[in-house]
Amino acid sequence: MSEEEILLGIALTVALAVGSQILAGRLRIPALIVLLPAGFTAGALTDVVHPDKLVGQDFSALVSLSVALILYDAGLGLDLRQLKGATRNVVVRLLLFQVALTWGAVMAMGPWLFGVPAAVASMLGVILVVSGPTVVGPLLEHVRPSDRVRRVLVWEGSLIDAVGGILGAVVFHSILSGGLRPGHFRVGSFLGGIAVGLLGGVVGGVLLWLTLRGLRLGETLGTLAQLAVVVLVAAGCDAVYDDTGLIAAIVTGLIAANVPAFDMPARRPFFETLVQLIIGLLFVSISATVTPRSLVPVLLPALALIAALVLVVRPLVALLSTLRTDLAPGERAFVGWMAPRGIVAASTATTFAGTLAAQGLDDADIILPVTFLVIVATVLVYGLTARPMAGRLGVARGTRARPLLLGGEPWVVDLARALRTAGVDVLMWAGSATERDRIEAAGIEPAAGELMAVATDPQLRLEGVTSVFLLTEDDDFNALFSIVLRDSVDGPVYRVGPPPDTRGMVAPYTSGETLFGPGLVRHTVAARHRDGARFLVQPASAPRPPDHDTVFVVHRDGRLAPATEGGPVTAAQNDTLILLGPAPARSPDSTTGTRHERDPR
Repeated sequence: MSEEEILLGIALTVALAVGSQILAGRLRIPALIVLLPAGFTAGALTDVVHPDKLVGQDFSALVSLSVALILYDAGLGLDLRQLKGATRNVVVRLLLFQVALTWGAVMAMGPWLFGVPAAVASMLGVILVVSGPTVVGPLLEHVRPSDRVRRVLVWEGSLIDAVGGILGAVVFHSILSGGLRPGHFRVGSFLGGIAVGLLGGVVGGVLLWLTLRGLRLGETLGTLAQLAVVVLVAAGCDAVYDDTGLIAAIVTGLIAANVPAFDMPARRPFFETLVQLIIGLLFVSISATVTPRSLVPVLLPALALIAALVLVVRPLVALLSTLRTDLAPGERAFVGWMAPRGIVAASTATTFAGTLAAQGLDDADIILPVTFLVIVATVLVYGLTARPMAGRLGVARGTRARPLLLGGEPWVVDLARALRTAGVDVLMWAGSATERDRIEAAGIEPAAGELMAVATDPQLRLEGVTSVFLLTEDDDFNALFSIVLRDSVDGPVYRVGPPPDTRGMVAPYTSGETLFGPGLVRHTVAARHRDGARFLVQPASAPRPPDHDTVFVVHRDGRLAPATEGGPVTAAQNDTLILLGPAPARSPDSTTGTRHERDPR
């Protein structure tokens, strides 16, 4: 290829990777549903979007290191405190049964469906056992199932990629050393590969601690240090044994996320953006290597294999893995309806299939097109059906709001009471003992004590919280937490506006969603409430009393919409309004002790 063609190919690949993810975000569908057809179409229609021509023989090595970065990022999102009890038991069983039953089913069906030797069927089977955070995570964000189901599937998807990668390398080397005859399958190599990956992960954790904690690097240099350590450790482990870098990467992430001594950067926007770009580039590049001609002979047999994996194998895996656990029937069924294949399946197929074909293994060239079809089909099936299936099984959270209110002033507690009257499931948190006593006396559910841990650890999430409202007396606290908590909540984070003449260090200069508008900043609402104003709950269809301000709308489906600085919120006929009334006028001789408005006459 000429230099101009290489530049054009790189530009098209990047544009397709980014454009596909933007389009998927607009359509509210998993990005893979757009990325895979985009790459396949570009590869079929052009001669420039081909990684073998753009990168050459180094493409497999780049894929391996890129996947290591993705798994390291996945490891950073895993909290070991959540892997306990029933969750741990189910995850371990899922790993075992997913590997055994999927691998066994493909080995049994492969020679019959595709007419391939046992070695090819075995290689294909071990490739298809993996799932992965790149597909499971976005699907779960789209579906929003119960916390317990989400934890099980996230842990399974992250761990099975590393296990499947090592197992694929063992099968690959076993085939090259003499096929799958007795004595040639290297169980010791599998265990040794896991040991290499674990040791590499520990080394990676130590190196990260020395750079992040010992050198006290900031956000920019800390991000660069993470990239360097993960690439170094993954490459070193892969040099010892293929694909052990995947385990090293995810273990490094686990250590960094769960060892208290680490000083991880509070926010990782560049790293997260880089991972998203890598995912897009990999899927576009790998799918571009699949030609229409290679798909035609395997299309119908692959559809039969996909049907068996989706309708028989995965439900059986979930049934055996969740047997005699406290998961509800609907949760068990949903686990059985979530096993999309992702980037590790694509990368291992790309890496191993070409080498096996070059070594003269008959029919090894079907591995990549069959894997591609399985990835596309499973992403489509689960991506389009998971949400309605979750609703039917009763494991989706639905749209009903569960806001967290931070603050314990009387007006905040009164607002929480009003929201609860409107049918909203409210949580509250406050710093002082007096405010916590006030919340408890009002009968409002207090938030669990891990809130401060979430504030200092960006990898933790406030599970079950749909939005956060920062309503404390400290405007700087509200401003800072509106930034810190933004990535720890599934929904938006709002703060009450500071007084216009505030002299805080942060609040006057921080952007973000500000509640109620410029006329109802914090001190105004608090003073109005002290003077006797109260929150009123009424149907949107009823006439609004004079001098009342709409602060929230509770929609008929349970969604909560606040009035913000951007403008008032609209309400439909069947919605419910939360209004803040005016302070009642008081006579001059009132002895209530509250401030009053004087009659100008």
